[in-house]
Amino acid sequence: MSTVVVVGAQWGDEGKGKIVDMFASRADYVVRFQGGNNAGHTLVVDGKKFVVHLIPSGILHPGTVNLIGNGVVVDPGILLEEMAELRAGGIAVTPTNFIVSGRAHVIAPYHGYADKRREELRGSGKIGTTGRGIGPAYEDKAARIGIRIQDLRHPGRVKEKIDRVATFRGYPKEGDPAGGLPSLRDIVDMLVEHGVKLAPHIGDVSQTIYMAATQGKSVLFEGAQGTFLDLDHGTFPFVTSSNTVASNAATGTGVGPRCLERIVGIFKAYTTRVGSGPFPTELHGAEGDALRAKGGEFGATTGRPRRCGWLDLPLLRTATRFNGFTSLCMTKLDVLSGLDTIQVAEAYRLGDKVLRELPDDPDEIARLEPVYRSFPGWTQEIQGARTLDELPKNARDYIKAIAADLGVPIDLVSVGPGRHENALTWQPFGGA
Repeated sequence: MSTVVVVGAQWGDEGKGKIVDMFASRADYVVRFQGGNNAGHTLVVDGKKFVVHLIPSGILHPGTVNLIGNGVVVDPGILLEEMAELRAGGIAVTPTNFIVSGRAHVIAPYHGYADKRREELRGSGKIGTTGRGIGPAYEDKAARIGIRIQDLRHPGRVKEKIDRVATFRGYPKEGDPAGGLPSLRDIVDMLVEHGVKLAPHIGDVSQTIYMAATQGKSVLFEGAQGTFLDLDHGTFPFVTSSNTVASNAATGTGVGPRCLERIVGIFKAYTTRVGSGPFPTELHGAEGDALRAKGGEFGATTGRPRRCGWLDLPLLRTATRFNGFTSLCMTKLDVLSGLDTIQVAEAYRLGDKVLRELPDDPDEIARLEPVYRSFPGWTQEIQGARTLDELPKNARDYIKAIAADLGVPIDLVSVGPGRHENALTWQPFGGA
């Protein structure tokens, strides 16, 4: 079996969807291993835009089997809507090419209700959650009161588990119309109905991947969000509710770590972040606004404007240590075209100390001062480049300096939003 794990190296929104879509064209299986529908991948295929939140981006490739692993939390209503939208766009979604793990946990309406109420109570300390119930669903999983996808095929089990959750969490059984929470009876009926529709797609993802291994198939593991939204290793508490680093690809799908052969980190040629939390290289003025406008930096799931700043090498060094990258892909290099000078943070100052990596104390992160290195820009548009040699010299120098610093090759550079607008030297699963 040939395997590749793709993860974000920053705070998410690095353009993983496009890269996974390209890699998936040669993969036999593509599997999501964490997160929920707070993720959003925007893909442009023949001028047509698709936004996928739960189903792996490999669904756009005929012959690719797409899997949702046990580490994902699934809103079944959102999943069914996404399946319907893909089908309406001419994309086949069948029990043969799409399987969701029966061990994955369910996001129910009361999870979104709890998520929004908690964010309101945080006041000025808001985390920036999407309010989709991701965190509360993972909480119920950890508390051993969660509902799993396999439970949806058993109406009695669904009712029993929802009654238990309501008692444990103190949810009103008649719902809360003012807060958008249906009655628990309505939730039971809705989840059972979803279970009937999803039943043909429910399976054992771990076993499916194991059988793929015995047959020598290629498997692409697709992560959501980014390294510094990791629950343990990110900029806590401004993080997501799951582990986004590469090693969780094993836990989140039910395979051994020896199955993870290549780890590919995706990063933007600059840095963005959605929501609250520290951001050492953030640009607050016209430069940040210009990056946001040219890069189209608005969330695929929420539409929220992303905070923008210069590339942060200490952040990427830390991500490389956490994930063990064997290869890197740089996205959105074209957004930097036309700038006279490009800045890159090569270190931080913290008082009288100079740091080469991101500290783990959030108070220290908030006090970091970036130490910048300047690179000359380029005026040429680069969307037509298909090899690194076809890029302007200053763009090549920018790429080479980053790869040399991180000690990991940059094998692919995205030079535009289109599916084939890439300059690359390597393609997984065979071919250059």
